[in-house]
Amino acid sequence: MMTNAEVLDKLRDLLGNPHESECLEFKEARSSFSSEEMGKYFSALSNEANLSGESSAWLVFGVIDKSRTVCGSQYRADPVSLHSLKHEVAQFTGGVTFKTIYTTLCDEKRVILFEIPPASTGIPTPYKGHYYGRDGESLVPLSLQKMERIRRGDVPLDWSGEICPNATLEDLDDTALQLARSYFREKNKYKEFSKDTEEWSDAEFLEKCRLTKAGKITRACILLLGRFESAFHLEPAVAQITWKLEGEQRAYEHFGPPFLRTTTELYARVRNPIQKMESPSELIPYEFPVYEKSVILEALHNAVAHQDYGSVK
Repeated sequence: MMTNAEVLDKLRDLLGNPHESECLEFKEARSSFSSEEMGKYFSALSNEANLSGESSAWLVFGVIDKSRTVCGSQYRADPVSLHSLKHEVAQFTGGVTFKTIYTTLCDEKRVILFEIPPASTGIPTPYKGHYYGRDGESLVPLSLQKMERIRRGDVPLDWSGEICPNATLEDLDDTALQLARSYFREKNKYKEFSKDTEEWSDAEFLEKCRLTKAGKITRACILLLGRFESAFHLEPAVAQITWKLEGEQRAYEHFGPPFLRTTTELYARVRNPIQKMESPSELIPYEFPVYEKSVILEALHNAVAHQDYGSVK
C-alpha cells in the first residue's frame, strides 16, 4: 500500500506520460461510470500489463484525457461502495480483481487510481466470458495473437528498456553524452533532421535515441551513458565487465558505465598479436592481427555490454 504522498507522486508520474499507453487509461467519470465498461477496461488493462511485462496497469478517474487536467470525480463517493467494486469485478473475471483502489485530492479535487494486476501467466483475464485488449488508446477484443502470447507465457521482457524511476540527467556522464551526440550526428548526417541535432537539448536528444521514455531514464541509458557512480540505479544487477589476463603474467581490471566509453578502454587491454602468412606469389608475407577489431567489438558490445544484467548470476 502506498501512502497518500506516494499516491500523489504516482498520479503526477502518470499525468506526465504524453499519451495513454496500453497499460494506462484516464477517464473523467465526473459522477458515474458504466459497470460494463469498467469490466471491459479491467480485462483489457490486465491483459496488456501481462503482455508488456508491467507489474500493474492503471485506470484513473477524475482526469481529462486530452489535456491531462484534473477535473475531479465523485464516482462512488462512499468508501464502502467504492471498495465493494473489488467483489463486483471479481464475479465476472474468474476471481481476478483490483490490487488496490486509491483515492487522493489533487488541486482539492478527488481522483481515483485503480491499480490493476497483470493477467496470470498462461491465463488471459476475461470479463463475462469475453477477452479484451487495447489497440493504442482504443478498447478492442483481445486479438488471437495476443491471447496466444499470454497462454504461452510468451512475454518478451526487455530488461534494458525498463525505467530507472529515480535517475535523472545528473546521473549521466557529460563526456559520454557528447560522444553519443557525435556518433548520432555522423550516423544520420544525410537525414533531413540532421541540421536540427545541434539545437536539441540533452532531454530531446535522449528521447530521439530512445534512451528515455517520456523523459524517464532507462537502464540502457545508464549502461551506455551513466556515470560510474550511477550504476546503483541498476541494483541488484551488477553492471560490470571484468578483463582478466591469464598465463605467466596475471592481471585483471573492472569496467563499468558509461560503456559507450569504457568498452573502448577495455579493447585497449586485449592482446591482439600480429601474425604472418606467406603467399606463394609474394616475397614479403602478409601481416595482420589475430583478431579483427570489428569482430572483437561486435562480441564485446552485443554479447557482453548489452546483455540482460537482470539475469546475470
